[in-house]
Amino acid sequence: MVRRTTVPSLFPPPGYAHAAVVETGSRLAFLAGSVPLDKDGTLVGPGDFAAQTEQVLANLRTALRAVGSDLDRVVTTDVYVVSSDPADLSRVWDVVHASGLTTGPHTSTLLGVACLGYTGQLVEITAVAEVAEAGGPAEGVALPAG
Repeated sequence: MVRRTTVPSLFPPPGYAHAAVVETGSRLAFLAGSVPLDKDGTLVGPGDFAAQTEQVLANLRTALRAVGSDLDRVVTTDVYVVSSDPADLSRVWDVVHASGLTTGPHTSTLLGVACLGYTGQLVEITAVAEVAEAGGPAEGVALPAG
């Protein structure tokens, strides 16, 4: 169970929580950065912050489902945007907020960065999510520990 907190004595955050506490005994999924590539590895939405954010969120949903979770079980995210312009960061955050990812709300950090791993990539989101009790890999391959 996740308990999200907005601290009354701090500045009210726009669409995210200050903290999230996960009760012990919960299983957590730590997701690698979701990127704006389609299934074939083609960059979606070159130069378009909103289109890339939509693809990143679609990929994040797919990864979450594969481990028995979903957007509403996300505890925290880091949202990376290749820009130093707060307006570009706001454009990305508007798409994130509209996706339902901020339901709860979860904790999040929105960052402007110099570059990301793929040529033309403007957006990436990492996440930690709670996994449902009966959840498990719905697709994909479990790798050995080590």
